[in-house]
Amino acid sequence: MPRGSKAKYTSKQKRQAHHIEDSAKKSGASAKDSARIAYATVNKESYGGKKSGSGRGKAVSHEASKKGGRNSHSGSTHASQ
Repeated sequence: MPRGSKAKYTSKQKRQAHHIEDSAKKSGASAKDSARIAYATVNKESYGGKKSGSGRGKAVSHEASKKGGRNSHSGSTHASQ
């Protein structure tokens, strides 16, 4: 599978990435950057992908999305640390 292929993402992950990508485009990011941001966020939330098989998954964390939302809605011109 070539590097950068999205074939191994689940439909839910692809849907999440699409929504994040739309949001990034709305905030002024380029198409290439918004796709990169979207899939990086999905990877961070799902800990690098979903594995098949019973009991092999991890709980999904939405901390990356929460942090992005807090930073974009804070009214500050720089990210808080």
